[in-house]
Amino acid sequence: MKPASRFEIVAARLWNVLNEGKSFHPVFVLGTFLLAHLTELAEFGFWGRALPALALAAPLVVLFVLYDFPLRLRWALWAYLAAFAVLFRFVDLPVAALALGLYLFFTVFFWGTLYYHLRTGAPWTNFLRFWRLVLENPDSTSGNFLEQVPKALLALFVLEYLVAEPVGAGRAAAVLGFVAAVGVASHLVHRRFFDWKPAYPEGPTREINRGEPLARRVIVVVIDGCRLDRFREARKPYIERMMRRGAVYETVETVYPARTVVCFSSMLTGAPPERHGITSNLVLKLGLRVESVFDALRRAGKSGRLVGIAHLIDAFGDDVASVTSVAHNDKIDQNLIAAAERELEERDPDLLVLQLLAVDQNGHVRGTYYPEYVERIEITDRLIEGFMGWCEERGYLEGAAVILMADHGQGRGIGAHGHLSEGERFVPFAMWGSGIREGVVVREPRSILDLAPTVCYLLGVEPPAGSLGRVLGEALLR
Repeated sequence: MKPASRFEIVAARLWNVLNEGKSFHPVFVLGTFLLAHLTELAEFGFWGRALPALALAAPLVVLFVLYDFPLRLRWALWAYLAAFAVLFRFVDLPVAALALGLYLFFTVFFWGTLYYHLRTGAPWTNFLRFWRLVLENPDSTSGNFLEQVPKALLALFVLEYLVAEPVGAGRAAAVLGFVAAVGVASHLVHRRFFDWKPAYPEGPTREINRGEPLARRVIVVVIDGCRLDRFREARKPYIERMMRRGAVYETVETVYPARTVVCFSSMLTGAPPERHGITSNLVLKLGLRVESVFDALRRAGKSGRLVGIAHLIDAFGDDVASVTSVAHNDKIDQNLIAAAERELEERDPDLLVLQLLAVDQNGHVRGTYYPEYVERIEITDRLIEGFMGWCEERGYLEGAAVILMADHGQGRGIGAHGHLSEGERFVPFAMWGSGIREGVVVREPRSILDLAPTVCYLLGVEPPAGSLGRVLGEALLR
C-alpha cells in the first residue's frame, strides 16, 4: 500500500484537464484544428488567416466552456450545428472525420482501454464494451459523446469557414452574429429547461450540541459512486444487519454537479458548491472557501482524517491521507482500508472518513447495468465487515458512531455522474452505534450537506462556519 506520490498528484490534475468537459473542449478544438493544418503550420500566410479565425471563434469556445448542456439540453447543440450548416452552407467532412476519429480514439482506446488497464487492471478488450458506454454517456466529462461532439464540430466548422480565405468584415460580422444568437439561445434554453438542480437549505446550520458528545468517535465510510437502486439489489448481509440496528435515510440527495471532489467538499463542509468553491474535479484554486469539518474539530481541540485518493487533496490539503489510485480494482479498497487502519493506530482521530473506490471505478470501466457492478457492492460489504471487525477488536468502535453513505450515484454510460441523470441523484445513507437510535427509517428528503453538521453534533463541536446543512436529529439520542 503506497501513498499518492507527488508525480501522481500532478498527473491527476493534468488528467482532469482532459477528463472534465469544460476544460476538454478548448484543448480538443485547438488540438484538432492544428492537426488538420499540420502541413501549413510553418507558412506565414496560414497564420495570417488562422489568427483572426481563432480570435473570432474564441467567443463560441468560451460560451461552450461556460454553459454545460446537460441531459435533454444536449439536443440544442445539434440544432446549433444544423443551423450553421444551413445558414452558412458549410460543412467540412474531412475535419469532421478527423475530429470523430480523434475523439473515439481518446475515449474508447486511450481512456477506456489503455488508461483503465494500467490504472485498474481492466481487460485489454474493454473497448468492445466501452464504445457503447461512451455513446450513451450523459455526464459532465469529456466522455459525453452527445454533448462534446456537437460542441467540437461547431467550433471547428466555424474555424474552417473563417480560415478558408482571408477574413473580411462581412464574414466576421456573420460569424459573430451567429455566435451571439447561440449565446442568447443558450441562455433561454438553460433558463427555461434547466430545472432539476437540487434545492439546498437556506440559512446557517442551527442545531449545535453544546452539551456532552453523543459519540467518542465517528467513522464515516463512503462507497464512492454507489447507485441507490443497485445498492438495494445487492446481497450485503453485514450492512443490512447494521442498518437494522440504527437509522436509515432513504432519500438523501447529492449536489450539482455530482463530481467526487465537489460532493466530498459539500459533505464535509455542509455547504453547496457555489459556497465552498469546488465546482468540478478540476480544481483551479486549491482549497475550500469555507471551513471544513476538520477545521471545526481543530477549533475544539479534536482531530479528523480523510483517507482517499490524490484528487481529494485539492480540496482538503493535509487533512487527507492519500493512497495511490494506480492499483488493480480488486486491491484498491484493501489499500484504502489498510491506510485507514494505520491512521487509527498512529493518530487515533476523533473523526475518520474512509473513501472506498472500487464500486465507482467498476461503474466507470464496465458500466453500472452489468452484473459486475452489483457484485462489486457485495464485495465491498465483506470488506467493510472486515474493517469494522478489525476496529472492534482493537477498541476503536467503543463509544463510536458509524455512518455509511455514498457521495453520488452513477448513471448510464461510463459510470456517468455529474449532470444528475437517473441513478446519480440519491445515495445510500445509514447510521448506527453510539448516540444513534435503533430502527429509525426516514423517507423525507435530506441532503449530503447534512453530514458535516451531524458529525459535529455527535462529537459535541460547533459545525463548520459556512455550513447550511441540517443535523439529522431523527436518528440521534438527544
